[in-house]
Amino acid sequence: MNIDHLVQMANRIGEFFQAMPDRAEAVAATAQHLRKFWAPRMRQQLLEHVGTAGSAGLHPLVAEAVQDLCPT
Repeated sequence: MNIDHLVQMANRIGEFFQAMPDRAEAVAATAQHLRKFWAPRMRQQLLEHVGTAGSAGLHPLVAEAVQDLCPT
């Protein structure tokens, strides 16, 4: 899938959860949404993008949530 499209979709998710009053909850909800509704391949592409381009172009909540997606 096109990485620009994935970033745009991820940013929309971040914008939605930004309305939550607690930032930590918003980050967790964003990460949970990506885990629950995105295919593993999509998540991997987003992680690879962050690995090469950093958080450039990502909504701040998404940038934080991606850290939760990193395998430990």
